[in-house]
Amino acid sequence: MASQPSKAPEGRAHKLADRSRSETDLKKLERWERDTRTLLVLSAILPIVVAVSRATTTSGISIIVNLVAWGVFIIDLLVHMRYIKGYLRTGTGIFDLVVVILTAPWFLIPGFENTEVLQLARLARLLRLLAVTPSARRIGERLGKVGIFAGGMVFFCSWVAYHAEHPTNPGFATFGDALWWGIVTLTTVGYGDIVPKTEQGRFAGVFLMVTGVATLGIISGTLASFFVPQEQDAEDAVEGTNRQIIEQITRLRTDIAALESRLPLPPQPDSDDTS
Repeated sequence: MASQPSKAPEGRAHKLADRSRSETDLKKLERWERDTRTLLVLSAILPIVVAVSRATTTSGISIIVNLVAWGVFIIDLLVHMRYIKGYLRTGTGIFDLVVVILTAPWFLIPGFENTEVLQLARLARLLRLLAVTPSARRIGERLGKVGIFAGGMVFFCSWVAYHAEHPTNPGFATFGDALWWGIVTLTTVGYGDIVPKTEQGRFAGVFLMVTGVATLGIISGTLASFFVPQEQDAEDAVEGTNRQIIEQITRLRTDIAALESRLPLPPQPDSDDTS
């Protein structure tokens, strides 16, 4: 009977060991994602840049860029499969696998050089970064809010300028012209092909200029935080250290309980002695 109590502590010890192994794998995966951020971004963007340029898909530069980018995403998929148990059974893992399959060098097969499916698959790599990389997801959430605000300001100010300028200004002949002016003003490009002349139109332009300066600053800072570890990474490191300490204390308690269960029970006093 003395051996039965030790089974429960041993079972808890195995669970704690599995949990500790899982935490270690997740920390290794986080370290891998931090070290390969720039490489993954370049592997997602460069094939698109090459495809948009005049270089043909079968040119030497295009083939090398696409093959290297595909290899980087294959290695990243294998790393996620190594450190996340059952990764390919999750929605994120399935999406990751589909992107790797679609972006395979199918363009080397005659007839598949410039198909639209391959072009869309290259764009899917950017979505894959947002879906798989936690830091990229945080950046996507931040930029999404900024994008919604900036887009709303563009439509609103363009609508105000259109109604103020349309009767007398031929540059605002349609709402599309006003929207073009709004986008150019927000991005601080300022082509000068369309210029508001009324007070309402100029006020709308001022609001768009201020919004554009603020938006570009937020976008620059957010993108910089993707390549340089910021406060979130520091908080994750502290949290991981705290978890390690708690797990070590729990493991020590389990070992002590297992040792106590193996000790012989103290002798019980006889009933004659008590009487």
